[in-house]
Amino acid sequence: MLHPDRLFPAEPQQRAIARELFAEVKGLPIVSPHGHTDPAWYALDAPFSDPASLFVKPDHYVFRMLYSQGVALEDLGVARVDGGPVETDPRQIWRRFAAHWYLFRGTPTRLWFEQALEDVFGIDERLCPDNADRLFDCIADALVTPACRPRAIYERFNIKAISTTDGALDDLAHHQTIRASGWHGRVVPCYRPDAVVDPEFAGFQDQLDHLGEMTGEDARSWSGYLAAHRQRRAYFIANGATASDHGHATARTMNLDRAAAEALFRKVAGGAASADDADAFRGQMITEFARMSLDDGLVLQLHPGSMRNHSPQLLARFGRDKGADIPTPGDYVRALKPLLDAVGHERGLTIIVFTLDESAYSRELAPLAGVYPALKLGPAWWFFDAPEGMRRFRELTTETAGFYNTVGFNDDTRAYLSIGARHDMARRCDCAFLSKLVSEHRLDISEAHEVAADLALHLAENAYRL
Repeated sequence: MLHPDRLFPAEPQQRAIARELFAEVKGLPIVSPHGHTDPAWYALDAPFSDPASLFVKPDHYVFRMLYSQGVALEDLGVARVDGGPVETDPRQIWRRFAAHWYLFRGTPTRLWFEQALEDVFGIDERLCPDNADRLFDCIADALVTPACRPRAIYERFNIKAISTTDGALDDLAHHQTIRASGWHGRVVPCYRPDAVVDPEFAGFQDQLDHLGEMTGEDARSWSGYLAAHRQRRAYFIANGATASDHGHATARTMNLDRAAAEALFRKVAGGAASADDADAFRGQMITEFARMSLDDGLVLQLHPGSMRNHSPQLLARFGRDKGADIPTPGDYVRALKPLLDAVGHERGLTIIVFTLDESAYSRELAPLAGVYPALKLGPAWWFFDAPEGMRRFRELTTETAGFYNTVGFNDDTRAYLSIGARHDMARRCDCAFLSKLVSEHRLDISEAHEVAADLALHLAENAYRL
């Protein structure tokens, strides 16, 4: 079912070059430096429960498409905030998925899913209503075998290191279990403090108190609040973390003096922050975290540009992260200037900026990364981690930032079995891009081999210190 030349150029000369390059990188280990898999999977190494829980319920790419075509999230087993009834029969969920599989024609989700079926389960036929039950049984039977447990999948995918995403208040118990088990797999946490940084985050005030209780610091004073973050970051680093991650609505950064920062924090801690105050505080904290990174070495990732939970109805009924996050335009030149004025020339600091505004690639982000040593560009991400998005990313950034002001690829997924397919897609797309440069005599084939390996593995290894 999977064509060996998928995603390669149609032009014969370029296709031959892409094949040659891909043959050298397809077997390289995977470094997955940013994602959302559950550390409990690796700690407990328990079998996955069923095909629907593996492929449908955790994947917002899947259920948002089905919802857009009239399938109720309850019918896909997505839990409701109020604990109301939802479908609990995984076979029924799978049948609904199969009945609507045609909706994914032309999407990267189809490529990821079908490659996972073939690579992991040996299934080389397309899902449809007629074979839904048979394929469900085939997958379910395989899931109870040792070969399909989380650690075995990690090894089958040839993963060298994988990062989870963990809240600032997480005790990291599963990470400690993994490290104590003696298993050779490298699963590291990532410090994601949004819940105690974003004043508009539900439960922010309670989380602030919890932060103080965990650290023994006065988290309602500016100095105590910063000290609490330093302490939690040190705890994450002791448990293997190499990066922090910040998912803010905008790329706004601030560099206030101490008095102004304290005054802003008093508003935030007192529950009196306006929407603009909240955005300014998030921006100030990016600069504060960058300064902390100069001391403790954590790579700083900034993921702006999504209007989270665009639908209040879905948010109220199902909670956060249910597919209703929508890209928004960004202004990076002005938004990042306070941060870059403060730390942009620090050669020992790595700030990785992502965007959901493709129009900013060549106009703003690539020129910025082409100047500031601290700044690197995150890959095509989220809505644009597709073949066309990956191609556009390379076309719009390489001319100004080159390859080496980018950081390779990350899969950013909760869908564990798609990791191998996602990295395979990225490697194919990069080899296709390089084949064009070689065929136009803009790059020697020997250089293309070197760049292909860097894009597939080494840039991510180095950028994320993995």
